[in-house]
Amino acid sequence: MGKFLASTTLAFMALAVPAFAADEECGSITVAEMNWASAGLAAWVDKIILEEGYGCDVALVSGDTMPTFASMNEKAQPDMAPELWVNAVKEPLDQAVAEGRIVIASQILSDGGVEGIWVPTWLAEEHNIHTLKDALEHPELFPGAEDSSKGAWFGCPSGWACQAINRNQFVGSGAADKGFELVDSGSAAALDGSIARAANRKEGWLGYYWAPTAILGQYDMTRLELEAEFDRERWDNCMVKPDCADPQVTEWPVSDVYTAVTKEFADKAGVAMDYVKTRAWSNETVNAMLAWMVENQASNEDAAYEFLERHEDIWTEWVPAEVADKVRAAL
Repeated sequence: MGKFLASTTLAFMALAVPAFAADEECGSITVAEMNWASAGLAAWVDKIILEEGYGCDVALVSGDTMPTFASMNEKAQPDMAPELWVNAVKEPLDQAVAEGRIVIASQILSDGGVEGIWVPTWLAEEHNIHTLKDALEHPELFPGAEDSSKGAWFGCPSGWACQAINRNQFVGSGAADKGFELVDSGSAAALDGSIARAANRKEGWLGYYWAPTAILGQYDMTRLELEAEFDRERWDNCMVKPDCADPQVTEWPVSDVYTAVTKEFADKAGVAMDYVKTRAWSNETVNAMLAWMVENQASNEDAAYEFLERHEDIWTEWVPAEVADKVRAAL
């Protein structure tokens, strides 16, 4: 990560893009609308602000992490990926930044992408549970295992990379000896369903989850302290491997989630780049918006307008006053 951060810093320092004059056209921009909700929401917020506030012509193109990055790196298209999870493309992105093809414009998730072991907040407060060790002392508080005498630890969905990590956290914590059973959630929908079911029954729940997500906007959950610092060597050589022989509890790394743009875009974008370099939001904000999307069966576009109307205190900090006035008028 050190090399990546160093090259990212150089990219920021090298970025000296003069703002366009007020009467100069912004031009055409292509933005990746990634195929998960938080990224799709971000793309639409960018589209509305850039078009209504700056007069840009924004075309959204469908995207996913690996193909979008590859296209930006090799073909300089699309111009921007609003929500790029760095851990998924770290090495090639590091190289692209160092060689001047890609520029990291901003950290769109101000507190990063977060993974961990969670419990309902009401339960944490009622039983004074703040750490994983606290929770493992009380298997009786976490029903849901096939064996009713055991507590349930809900795992990462089958086939996901985090499945092995979660299994290793379970083994490393000695949870089985504490009276817990690792429950295979099967799918993201089933994992969500287990949280909803526990909430509706006012029962305890313990397991793997991540943010930003709709479910954490719908239900008040607390991420447990693992009391074990992130160890890169242990993580790479053991925790991510399904056959790790001696796993030990290790804190998840925070995932850097950036807005990446092509060098060509950074050099010519002017006001658009000024905006992109400034805007960022928290997991709490995104969680709430994703929950609203689920509850209202809303599209990315619907949610973007809802965000702009509901959170004027956030987005007006990203733009000059005259731009904010134009966006308000459009709403």
